[in-house]
Amino acid sequence: MSHYWDNLSARTNGQHTSEEFESAAYRLVVEQVIYYADRHSRATYWLIEGFERDFREALAPLGITLDVNRQLRYVYAKPQYAKAGTASVAQTLLALVLRALYDEGARLGQFTDDGEVVCDLVELEEKYRLMTGRELPGKGEFSELMRTMKRWGIAKKSDESLVQRGDSDQTLPYAVIIRPAIADILGEMALLRLAQWKELDHMPRIEDTESEDDHEVTE
Repeated sequence: MSHYWDNLSARTNGQHTSEEFESAAYRLVVEQVIYYADRHSRATYWLIEGFERDFREALAPLGITLDVNRQLRYVYAKPQYAKAGTASVAQTLLALVLRALYDEGARLGQFTDDGEVVCDLVELEEKYRLMTGRELPGKGEFSELMRTMKRWGIAKKSDESLVQRGDSDQTLPYAVIIRPAIADILGEMALLRLAQWKELDHMPRIEDTESEDDHEVTE
């Protein structure tokens, strides 16, 4: 594969090195989603966007397809023969709720310039309770869950504090930013699963059973 990147680099007349191409491909496989909106990812995004066909050819033998969303400026790698992954109940529930909130924001046209939907913690807590019949996990567990959502490329914490307007102004530490690739990673079938959780909530909980194995997550 190194010869492939060497040849591709030669076509650029030294503008890009083989190491740059190889690093970009590695990041795409590992991170799955590369957003131009992320400052440290802009050069990588432009490299993949500009040499889309070459990256497609390189990833094809690995069974990975490549999609480029030029409108919202992100690239997304998708395994063609991916097996069902495993995720905890908490991870699955939060991901499904975030997908539902993203679609709700889309219907209302509440997008940022980067195609993201911003949700403050008060709204998220309320919608999570309504959609799942459960309480949003506590601060420590929620922070860990958000690290997972960021690693999956579907959501992240905002960098700035927000002011929640009401009877009295309340400063919130951050909001949750739901990222556009969530619609690619969690397909339409994922939304149908969300309605099942309230029914499952009346059944014995996973922590109350003898087995605490993770659940498989599929679309």
